[in-house]
This record gives sequence, C-alpha cells and structure tokens, in this order.
Amino acid sequence: MRFTKMHGLGNDYIYLNGLMEKEQDWGALAKVVSPSHTGIGSDGVIVILPSEKADFRMRMFNADGSEGEMCGNGIRCVGKYVYDKGLTKKENLTVETLAGVKTLNLSVKNGRVQAVQVDMGAPVIGDHLCLKLKNGLDISGMNVSMGNPHFVVFVQNVAAFDVKGIGSEIEIRPEFPNRTNVEFVEVVNNHCLKMRVWERGSGETMACGTGACASVVAAITEKYCQDFARVELLGGCLDVSWLAEKKSVLMTGPATTVFEGRVTRQQLRCMQKSIERTHD
Repeated sequence: MRFTKMHGLGNDYIYLNGLMEKEQDWGALAKVVSPSHTGIGSDGVIVILPSEKADFRMRMFNADGSEGEMCGNGIRCVGKYVYDKGLTKKENLTVETLAGVKTLNLSVKNGRVQAVQVDMGAPVIGDHLCLKLKNGLDISGMNVSMGNPHFVVFVQNVAAFDVKGIGSEIEIRPEFPNRTNVEFVEVVNNHCLKMRVWERGSGETMACGTGACASVVAAITEKYCQDFARVELLGGCLDVSWLAEKKSVLMTGPATTVFEGRVTRQQLRCMQKSIERTHD
C-alpha cells in the first residue's frame, strides 16, 4: 500500500489514493497506522475517492478508527495531493465530504500548490451551554457546527489551560451523544485569536481547520471580532472570514507534503501485533 504523509499546520494525516487502492476497512487501518510509536504516526487516515457529485470525494478517519464528517486541514491537503500528483489540472475544484461538497481555490506556484482557500459553507450556531465538570468547575461554551460538531470555550490564557483534562471530559459528555470537538480560545484582539483544540477521536492536535472556523464564528457572534480573524494554533496560523451575507465561512492556509512511503501487509501485521502487546 502506497501512502503520502501530509500535514496542514501540523495536523497530519496519511493520505491514500482510493482511486488505485482496493476498498478495505479504512477505520481499522487508521487504528493500526496512526500511533506514532508503533505505526507510521498521524492524526488519522484520509482516503481520496471518486465522486458522482464533485471532482473528488474524501473520507476521513480519526486515530481511533472513527469516521469524521470533515477536516479543514485535511481537505486543503487533498487539494494539494490531487493537483501535485496530476489527478487534476483544475485550480478551482470541488470535494465531496460527509459535511457536503466543499469548493477549493488552489494557490499554485511553480507547478505546486502552496496554499488553499476552502469555502466551508454556512455554520450552524447552536445553544450556549454551561457544564459542571467532575472537579466542580463550571465551563460555558457555544455549540457551532461546521458540518462536524464543535464546542467553543473562551478562556483568558489558552497556553496554561488544561486542554487534555477538560477537553477529554467535555468530548464524551452526555450533552454530545456523537461526541464533540472542543476549542479553547483566547481573544488577542478583534482580528486575532489563539486556539488549542481537543479533537474528537484524536486528542489534542496541532491544528483543526473546522475548529478554527467554528471559533471565529463564535467570536463574531459574541462581538469579539467583526468579520475576519487570524487564528494562531500550535502548528501555525489560519485566516478565517465569515461572509454572513453569503452565509459562507472561508478558510485559507498552507498544505505540506512530508514524505511518500510504502507499507506491506507483513508490516501492517507487525504494527497490529505491537498495538496488541501494548494493550496486554
């Protein structure tokens, strides 16, 4: 099985050409190859497939094998993958996801994609919730869907915040029957946010594109920002604007190829055995 390791601001996935590879249990594969110590190492697996309603289709699987509706950093890398590998000559293309069809505008230099702008579509703003955690702390946040669920919490100092402890508890709260991604956001000024994210099924990651979009939507709704913000994540920055009159959120950021590789069935079996030994 041939693969490409790619990342968007450190949010890294193993990309598979589903136009060439045989259909298989992609979720089970993600559980085997994602661990950094026993596998290839990634936040999950993204498979590029043919589509009847768009130029391409992507399926995204978290490190725990669960399938996600959409990944903002992942879809930018899909755009780079299909263009750089000659699967398309389009600089404007569409990608089908479980969160709908998304439109990508590729920024190309010397025949290679440097950055991608994604029309993420309209956000769905949900309820404000106040959650009482196990330690007695009250946490308030806003539900925002970008095709996948997010719970956005504004904090004073995101660098010092207990993202793992609180994020892992909120993810599986009964208020979120399908689990949720959790964003912790510090407002720097009306055009800049700092964000850390606890991703459903993967834990804390370097970046989350849909989470950055949800955070900007929440910040605009709460009057912290106007119509645009640069979001500073652990892996770098994303530019996000919410064109409310058009009901579209636009996200712009880089996409990077790390390396190409090939893994055999025997190697996959060894990875699986390593996981089993770790759990014994």
